Amino acid sequence: MKIALDPYMLRNVPLLELPRMVSDLGYRYLEMSPRDDFLPFFLHPRVDRAGVRAFRRELAAAQVEVASVLPLYRWSGPDEDERQAAVRYWKRAIEITVELGVTVMNSEFNGRPSDPATSEAQFWRSMEELLPIFEREGVRLVLEPHPDDFIEDGIAAVNMIRGIDSDLVSFLYCAPHTFHQGGDLAAIIRHAGPLLTQLHLADTFDHRGSSGLRYIVNPPGSTARVHQHLDIGQGEVDWDLFFGTLAEVGFDGIATVCVFAWEERAHDSATYNLAEVKRYLAKYPPR
Repeated sequence: MKIALDPYMLRNVPLLELPRMVSDLGYRYLEMSPRDDFLPFFLHPRVDRAGVRAFRRELAAAQVEVASVLPLYRWSGPDEDERQAAVRYWKRAIEITVELGVTVMNSEFNGRPSDPATSEAQFWRSMEELLPIFEREGVRLVLEPHPDDFIEDGIAAVNMIRGIDSDLVSFLYCAPHTFHQGGDLAAIIRHAGPLLTQLHLADTFDHRGSSGLRYIVNPPGSTARVHQHLDIGQGEVDWDLFFGTLAEVGFDGIATVCVFAWEERAHDSATYNLAEVKRYLAKYPPR
């Protein structure tokens, strides 16, 4: 298993200094999530070939590998101009990933939960154009249902990925989204089986608690999706069940620590969560 760090809380660290810092924190893998000087949120990539080459040199010097590249684009949104722009951004992001020597990209379904049929149609239009490129380049695409996507439920997301029917498209289980995915993490992990190739690790509280009144959002009826990305053990994810089920299904993919809640102690958070992941893996080794 590759234990990676999402360095979003370190996004103010210069790109070429990032590999050494990740190494100093004890990680040998990182997940390149959006940052303004690399792949910004919802915009065209900013890094050029020279920047990619320089970044590769620093990765090699620090003995750190990029396990996956995470772009976020509006490729399933109802606005067609925006969708076409997102596909252009995806194409450049794939080029950058290949230039880095990385073979895994992960992202979200995107779209709008208020208009799932239109969003799904837009998703398929984008996939018709992009899937041949992923397959030509040998890059795996790992998809997760995200709160406020047109698919939020974990079982439905696995079924959608099965419908894509490509050996290079698989499923990411995001632990801090557990309670937006339906709440039954073991059922989703078992349902995914070998389609599960990547994890996002952080804790969260169950927003459905106290008859849905745990978090009061105004005005009443707001469609806001409330969740956290906390240190392991600070929320209500059942980590024994989580890692026990992973052992049961023989998971051996990428596990990314993606805590965002503690920028003021980002280094301590990163090292603490790495130790917790290793502790649980020792407790529940793959069967």
